Amino acid sequence: MKKRLKIFAISAFLLAQTFLSLAQQTSPSDPGGNPQTGGDPPLGGGAPIGGGTLILLGLGVAYGGKKFYRLFNEKETSMINLKHTEE
Repeated sequence: MKKRLKIFAISAFLLAQTFLSLAQQTSPSDPGGNPQTGGDPPLGGGAPIGGGTLILLGLGVAYGGKKFYRLFNEKETSMINLKHTEE
């Protein structure tokens, strides 16, 4: 009973945090003028995010491949050891 009450309390707290964090900030006003003719950069900045995303995806694929390869080798090794112990 206490475990269910604790889970309910934690869930209610997290759900309340979700609704409270939905408040939206007002966007900054447009500085005016044409951003392509110089002056201030466009709203939101001009930083490219494509390269970093591809690097992170590549690292994630490499890490997942390493984990898969290690798991496959462990299964193969355990099967070989099992065959040797049966003989």
